[in-house]
Amino acid sequence: MRGLILGLVWLAAGAAQADVYVSIDAKGSYILTNVHRPGRLYETVISEPQGQAGTANAQMITGRPYARVVAAAARAHDVPPALLHAVIKAESGYNPKARSPAGAVGLMQLMPDTAREMGVQNRLDPEDNVQGGARYLKRMLDLFDNDITLAVAAYNAGPEAVLRRGAVPPFAETRRYVPDVLREYRRLQGLTDSSP
Repeated sequence: MRGLILGLVWLAAGAAQADVYVSIDAKGSYILTNVHRPGRLYETVISEPQGQAGTANAQMITGRPYARVVAAAARAHDVPPALLHAVIKAESGYNPKARSPAGAVGLMQLMPDTAREMGVQNRLDPEDNVQGGARYLKRMLDLFDNDITLAVAAYNAGPEAVLRRGAVPPFAETRRYVPDVLREYRRLQGLTDSSP
């Protein structure tokens, strides 16, 4: 079976427009995809050469404020850097001194209890804040089986609100927040809104 799949991949390689990954699902079936979801194990079977599209997407991320800080946190906590950037943009607009009326602070708008739980010493320090926010976002991704929509909703509304409903809660702020974050995340990945 593996030989058949790799043969099909080889035939498609000339037309590939993105990296292609293979994974094995719980039933032992091979899964081919061009989307690398965090937390799943993949083997790259086709690597897209870094052409103009790949360079443009990388520049969109590396040209962002706090790109080095975000990249380090993304690596440390196995979270896509584009997702961290999307959350930061929605939470604080890259303002490290941002404060919400509810008491959230910093680039990733950490609440005092969340910051303490994530080991953040100084919520206004960009590195400390982003490390804590990335750690918390990774926890949400793990809790919701890498469902980015639910993890982002939980980051905004709290995991309990999402767990109770099994979906994005009907809070007006969360209903605006989730699509904004997902739209920016897809844009930074070079994907369209209709991509998986």
